[in-house]
Amino acid sequence: MKRTNVFFSILFLLLTTLTVKAQDKIEILPGVGSLQRGEKNGVEYYRLLQNVQLKQKDTYLYCDSAHFYREQNYVDIFSNVRVVQNTLTVTSTTATYNGNQRIATFKGGVTLRDENLTLTTPSLIYNMATRVGRYTEGGTIVETENTLTSRSGNYNLDSKLLSFKGNVHVVGKDADIKSDSLQYNTINKTAYFVTLTHIKNEQGNLTARGGYYNTVTKESQFLNSQVETTDYTISGQKLFYDRTRQYLHATGNVKMVSKDQKNKTVITGQEAKHWEALGRSKITGSPVMRSLVSGDTLYISADTLVSVDNKDPKKKDFLYAYYGVRIFKTDMQGKCDSLSYNLTDSLMMMNGDPILWSNNSQLVSNRMHMQMKNRTIDRMYMYADAFIVSEDSLKNLNQIKGRDMTAFFQEGDIRRVDVNGNGESIYFALEGDSVLTGMNKTVCSDMVLKFKDKKLQTISFLTNPDASFIPPHELQEPDKRLKGFKWRIDEKPTKAQVLAKRTKKSARPAKPVVVAEESDAPPKATKKAEPPRRKARNNDKPAAPKVNARLQRNNN
Repeated sequence: MKRTNVFFSILFLLLTTLTVKAQDKIEILPGVGSLQRGEKNGVEYYRLLQNVQLKQKDTYLYCDSAHFYREQNYVDIFSNVRVVQNTLTVTSTTATYNGNQRIATFKGGVTLRDENLTLTTPSLIYNMATRVGRYTEGGTIVETENTLTSRSGNYNLDSKLLSFKGNVHVVGKDADIKSDSLQYNTINKTAYFVTLTHIKNEQGNLTARGGYYNTVTKESQFLNSQVETTDYTISGQKLFYDRTRQYLHATGNVKMVSKDQKNKTVITGQEAKHWEALGRSKITGSPVMRSLVSGDTLYISADTLVSVDNKDPKKKDFLYAYYGVRIFKTDMQGKCDSLSYNLTDSLMMMNGDPILWSNNSQLVSNRMHMQMKNRTIDRMYMYADAFIVSEDSLKNLNQIKGRDMTAFFQEGDIRRVDVNGNGESIYFALEGDSVLTGMNKTVCSDMVLKFKDKKLQTISFLTNPDASFIPPHELQEPDKRLKGFKWRIDEKPTKAQVLAKRTKKSARPAKPVVVAEESDAPPKATKKAEPPRRKARNNDKPAAPKVNARLQRNNN
């Protein structure tokens, strides 16, 4: 009884195994025109002619003729080859199919179609079990609005992921992509990059060494990339770009290079946000602006820099800086709390305890408007509590103060100062550059001072001057300082300080007027700088003679 049970168990297992194997065998479907038995190299096969139809599981094979090796579960397929598996259809001139491995090899004018995707290639290997196809002799894929060519590629029908290598080129409706290696997902319409990649579109060009690009949403993210916009070339370690919103966000060693040849600027920082349609950029993370001109560079650093490039040619381009602004140029240094730089008119407006050093002169007032010419200071408008201090060869500190002042420069040196209201001055007279002969002290509402070779040459008093000359032996320390005097040379920024990394933002008052980041509103109009006004007088002539550097005591 036990032997009988064992026999039937073994028989059942054998029958089950044979049934499973039979299900994996290639079948000949009815309708074949003719079937002939043949032999090749000692291997028996069936030659099928006309209306050939074969099947294995969910795979159907159609052709004009075939050599079917039943025992080997293998078939050679010829002429008008067509293989169908669910949504997949592959056509070619010839093909082979290994039923045991479920691998088909297609040759000659191969075309693969799957839903909205079409692949054409000279040859293709396709695994019906894993549903993965591979070509190595070059191929072209057309998918909706995108066309891709490459030297080799893999297509996974289940994951809808395509992988390509060698001269990969994607031509889309809105972008042209070139890379040596690329993956593309047909479900989310996203291309992934792992090597050097170039992308071109109407807005500009992008170069990256890794990242992704969604051909539908137009969103992309790249590593170690560089992108060209209408106004800038922007690079960074990581870059996100939304083409629909025309918004770009870059982080890590960010660099923005202006395309404006007239106002050529370079801005660096650790983070940048750019709104292309608005022409607006915001840079943080120790940002520094560099403006190159004639072998010299103007540096401006702050906690935050905002660049506004107006699309309307009638409007001005601006750079806003806040807080802790530092300025450095070979012949000029400065600092303030906030700054507005009209790039169109070359007018720099300094607010919040502004101070400027030009060679050996220190300029201070409540507000300063600096007019640049050829990227060099041309004149300075000083509003409210204006004060100028100049150090001479003996370390004496010459001083000029007034309500408002206008300082005129030539090649970075002060050549003239107009004092308008509440004018006072102290000037140390020297014999040559080494002997002090006395100190001139003058009080006059309005005055004009002229300089030459960095030295005061003449003073013109315009209204009721009160001048005195004090010889060296009578000088007392209080006599050497005007009220409000502060010599702040220790605050003068160096190039290293301007370029230094900022560690912490300080609490500050309200920042300067800057356009809201995602608003279409233009910046608030900034009143054009004008020289401080003074009251008109008869003939507007000096009320006293000029006083030269050897001014003697006034006995009046």
